[in-house]
Amino acid sequence: MIAKFRGQNLTFAIVQDLGAAIVTGTYSADKPFPIEADLCKHYNASRSVLREAVKMLTAKGLLRARPRQGTWVEPEESWSLLDPDVLRWILERKFSLPLLAEFTEIRLAVEPLAAQLAAARATPAEKAAIKVAIDRMYAAERGEDDPLTTDINFHVAILKASGNRFYLQLRELIDTALRFSIRRTNQYKGVRLASVADHNAVAEAILAGDPPRAEAAMRYLMQEALDLLSQGEEAEGKAAAS
Repeated sequence: MIAKFRGQNLTFAIVQDLGAAIVTGTYSADKPFPIEADLCKHYNASRSVLREAVKMLTAKGLLRARPRQGTWVEPEESWSLLDPDVLRWILERKFSLPLLAEFTEIRLAVEPLAAQLAAARATPAEKAAIKVAIDRMYAAERGEDDPLTTDINFHVAILKASGNRFYLQLRELIDTALRFSIRRTNQYKGVRLASVADHNAVAEAILAGDPPRAEAAMRYLMQEALDLLSQGEEAEGKAAAS
């Protein structure tokens, strides 16, 4: 399949394939990473394309080139968990409630303040985007839109409206994590869809220009998600022990 890609597409395909292989343990400290010539042959790729792919995986913390020793897989503690690709590969390898709970703790530290800032700073266009996002969540509740996409778009719209460029950089990471966590937290909550009313409370506070209310409403959403993941982790632990 990969052989049909060329140029940047081939580089991207190799990164995805090798990244997933590293995370799933196909290559590790005990299972040496293949030499360049073998990888070029396997992927029908030039050395320049293969080296670019390896460089990208090195930047993600998965590989390390050692002089006269070749390229080696780094231990998991060196992987860049803030890289959306790495997070997705790990979650695809084995769904991890502890990892999602840890990431939700990061969201708890970021998104309430982002909502507070959005209430204070959002431009008319950014407020309109938040209004569209919450309207689409209501449409999803009626079965007229995709629940997962609309939920993600809502959170990303608030990050954008915060006016903080660093928060905006988290959008792809939050997108990736939400694709794994939303269905699970909804399952634990006993519902198919996220509570649009709770999300609307955040939207209304932002649109009204009320920073404290926006912060509190978003904090409630994040804390609820964290509590649900913690409860799920505890339940799975009890089930495994029994």
